[in-house]
Amino acid sequence: MSDPNGTDPLDSFDEIIAEETDRDPDLAVIEAGSRTLRTQSGGPPQSDVPARPEDPEVDKALREVEAELATRWGETKLEPSVSRISALMDFLGEPQRSYPSIHITGTNGKTSTARMIEALLGAFELRTGRYTSPHVQSITERISLDGAPITAERFIETYNDIKPYVEMVDSRQEYRLSFFEVLTGMAYAAFADAPVDVAVVEVGMGGSWDATNVIDGDVAVITPIDLDHTDRLGETPAEIAGEKGGIIKQDATVILAQQPVDAAQVLLKKAVEVDATVAREGLEFGVVARQVAVGGQLLTLRGLGGEYTEVYLPLHGAHQAHNAAVALAAVEAFFGVGAQRAEPLDIDTVRKAFAAVSSPGRLEVVRRSPTIVLDAAHNPAGARVTADAVREAFDFSRLIGVVGASGDKNVRGLLEAFEPIFAEIVVTQNSTQRAMDADELAAIAVEVFGEERVQVEPRLPDALEAAITLAEEEGEFAGGGVLVTGSVITVGEARLLLGKG
Repeated sequence: MSDPNGTDPLDSFDEIIAEETDRDPDLAVIEAGSRTLRTQSGGPPQSDVPARPEDPEVDKALREVEAELATRWGETKLEPSVSRISALMDFLGEPQRSYPSIHITGTNGKTSTARMIEALLGAFELRTGRYTSPHVQSITERISLDGAPITAERFIETYNDIKPYVEMVDSRQEYRLSFFEVLTGMAYAAFADAPVDVAVVEVGMGGSWDATNVIDGDVAVITPIDLDHTDRLGETPAEIAGEKGGIIKQDATVILAQQPVDAAQVLLKKAVEVDATVAREGLEFGVVARQVAVGGQLLTLRGLGGEYTEVYLPLHGAHQAHNAAVALAAVEAFFGVGAQRAEPLDIDTVRKAFAAVSSPGRLEVVRRSPTIVLDAAHNPAGARVTADAVREAFDFSRLIGVVGASGDKNVRGLLEAFEPIFAEIVVTQNSTQRAMDADELAAIAVEVFGEERVQVEPRLPDALEAAITLAEEEGEFAGGGVLVTGSVITVGEARLLLGKG
């Protein structure tokens, strides 16, 4: 991975981060990765995951915005209330009410489902705004218009437009607006300014008190609920469902993915209380059939308006098929299929939309020989579906795991889910303050895998190199591979280091 001049971009990655000592670690690693990426690829970024702006003045202005945002509470520090974001919306003239919206919550699958919904709506010639989190590489990924992240220039302009109102709210509230609250305000303002025909909005955490929950979603989507953020949302699926069900609004349509029984009961009760209509996966809609295809899978989906056959989805795993069924039902509900109209959506348009879906960092192949796959699984439920998908979609004779996790996650459960598919594991850590120390992670990994299967490389570049070496031990034509996982941040850093952007 060295360039022709003999410099190693993986080494320069650390040097760039070291220069950024006065900045938030999350922002420093984004800057470092983007600059490293340019030295490796020499080409423009892909539209779904932008690199740093090439214009020095724009880059400087974006860095100033990032630095100001970094002074606010991060996404792991919360005061559960929508009072601050409501006040900001009031000052801005309630921009979130100028367009209909589809609101998405759940434990896993939210971002992929949001991207599928966005693709479907766009294929039917609606102008979309999508707000998702966290980002893989660039903060501008979080706010998309017409299927692509807003430009750095527009991101800066939107921030500067709402900044005076943010400062007014800060001066009147007990706590300043958080990083996530300001970004949410920016997204809603940008969507109104565009203007969009429909907003696709993913919650940050929970539902009831999440900053996004100042919208009244015409369609509320709830992806599978499992245990995550238990210190904030509850210790059982039912308790977590109580928080996530807060996005279900009066007279909305609820698209309910398959759920644990106790979670489903809570959500159905909430729907009855607000006269919402419910469509349940496995009853009103679902996956009829699926088969592995080159680069993805071929699906037959049952929607609210009928059956959709020969739908190609360029994503791996049964979980993505279920996400597709949920996304299709959500868009059908938005268009009134099954309620105001009986006929299904145009099948050719549906096929075209799904065939164009991408989801960076979700079982994404970024290199061959050996094959390197990135997946942002960060909790046991996500790890289990990823492990199943790897078994189904890839014929690895020897798979090496590179795992860097956050300290506030159920790391043991994550590792136990991956243990059956990893021949060996290289334990590492990403460059953020939330990262679990590599030695601490290694101690847990040894208990799960045994000492002989665990290698520790605190620097992610070293971990990638070590994993590639281990995967290549069987020879050039063997089926060795590497899976990088454990955290969205770890995957984002690896993606940059491996030349994707």
